[in-house]
Amino acid sequence: MTINSTHPSYDSLVNHLKEAFSLKSSLSLLQWDAQVNLPPSSGDIRALQLAALSEVLHHKLTDPKIGKWLDQLESNQESLSFEQSVVIKETRKTYEHDIKLSPEFVAKKAAAQSYSYLAWVEARKNSDFKSFIPHLTKQLDFALEEANIVKSHTNPYDYCIDQYDPHLNVAFIEKHFSELKKELIPLLVKIINSPIKPDHTILKGFPIKNQETFVYEVTKKLGFDYDRGRLDRSVHPFCSGNALDLRMTTRYNENLPLDSLFSSIHETGHGLYEQGLPKEHLGTPLSEAVGMAVHESQSRFWENQIGRSRAFWHYWEPRYRELFNDQLKNIDSDLLYLTVNTVGRNPIRVDSDELTYNLHIILRFELEKQLFDGSLKITDLPDKWNALSEEILGLTPKNDKEGVLQDMHWSTGDFGYFPSYCLGNMIAAQLWFTMIKHLPSLEDNISQGNFSPLLQWLRTNVHQYGKQYNTRDLVQKITAEPLHSKYLIKYLSDKYLPLYFK
Repeated sequence: MTINSTHPSYDSLVNHLKEAFSLKSSLSLLQWDAQVNLPPSSGDIRALQLAALSEVLHHKLTDPKIGKWLDQLESNQESLSFEQSVVIKETRKTYEHDIKLSPEFVAKKAAAQSYSYLAWVEARKNSDFKSFIPHLTKQLDFALEEANIVKSHTNPYDYCIDQYDPHLNVAFIEKHFSELKKELIPLLVKIINSPIKPDHTILKGFPIKNQETFVYEVTKKLGFDYDRGRLDRSVHPFCSGNALDLRMTTRYNENLPLDSLFSSIHETGHGLYEQGLPKEHLGTPLSEAVGMAVHESQSRFWENQIGRSRAFWHYWEPRYRELFNDQLKNIDSDLLYLTVNTVGRNPIRVDSDELTYNLHIILRFELEKQLFDGSLKITDLPDKWNALSEEILGLTPKNDKEGVLQDMHWSTGDFGYFPSYCLGNMIAAQLWFTMIKHLPSLEDNISQGNFSPLLQWLRTNVHQYGKQYNTRDLVQKITAEPLHSKYLIKYLSDKYLPLYFK
């Protein structure tokens, strides 16, 4: 995709956006470092750094020159290409949003997020929700205040969702999540009551050094470019950066080898998406992800449809056994595959199977709705979390560390992000059924370790478009159908019922 511009205002706008991108990517790198390398007592200086750089970036993004360039370009729409129109439309939306927020507000929010994250790490370690309450309260207050300042949505939770998934809202999500909840809870109960009882805890004593070796080999084979990225460790796996400098993290436990593997494949899905966005337009909306639902569709697709498939393990099992011969000597191929696809009631979202994972997200969505409409107080959050966990998942967490404190998202004010995971699962399933129609040799290629046709299909159908289409339009364009929960329900039923009822 190449744009030949004859508009001085357009060139000036793009150059300005690229300068802002350099600041934004530097900020992202500081945030990554805070979760990977920051010394334990250096949180204060990092908070000041993040606040200062956030304020500088905000000044750049709210420069009145942007508004003038946009005015000039919008008055000559007929002379613009489709791609240029996308840049102008998306930049206008961001600009109108950002100019409503003062630099002081942005700086205070960034500093508070840094402090809050560090407080969450300690609270989680000690299972001490009470110590985290002041920080979580501040994050919720910032979110509500920002929604009130911007005034783009009547419902402040709709505003939060729109920050991660533009053009989606509570009503749309409620509709599809209620359909999933209706079908997936009975499916989970049926599988739990199956006479087949796999147990992932049989995988024990996997040396971390060998886990690191396997994770690196897998993620590189999938297509991740380590010349433009790296994989480190953090408390909570994540991916940040851009196509030219991509940072991923994972975590390791000798007795939870699948945790590091699938969290790494998950983050690699994010990384492949970022590395597939048009590099020549870096800094503009043409090289930005559609939204987090599409982003999560890529990570969840690689993690589940690919990483938990028979074809994937047909190729990788010999190498896995080579690295972990003693640990796997009494586990045959069928049991290993069943263990990889264990369905059970796990209190931890990121350790959950691909079926119950969706119920974890529905739980968080319902809690966020109540926090934002005022029907749930933060002090009552642990009790409400535990009650909903029992209702939806059929279990009560032993403590707040494996309950309300398990995720980092709220510590950094990422309200409205959680629904993206389940929406991503819906998109991934719909993409899967479309993909197998267009790539009849897909599973054969995977079983032979050839992931290139799959990655190229995603590059062509998803990655290359940047923000040219919103989430619903992109799904419609790729699959010729609106986004729907039925494909995720079908995918999970088709896969797990034969596996647990032979």
